[in-house]
Amino acid sequence: MREGIHPEYGPVVFRDRAANYAFLTRSTMTSEKTIEWEDGHTYPVVDVEISDVSHPFYTGTARVLDTAGRVERFERRYGKKG
Repeated sequence: MREGIHPEYGPVVFRDRAANYAFLTRSTMTSEKTIEWEDGHTYPVVDVEISDVSHPFYTGTARVLDTAGRVERFERRYGKKG
């Protein structure tokens, strides 16, 4: 790789505030906020809206859309052509 053109790659804590869950990984993302991690070191922290702990697909709380109800409502509203 060429020197000086790539972003810094280092440890970062990603925190899912909705699920009260955080994990330490490596990333090129950075932040002004910091957090003291379990190992006693201070790392930049990036707050995320959703993670595997709070995403409906992974938690099994995914909602199924009522598509049949939508079709029936459309047909009632605009009439069914026969």
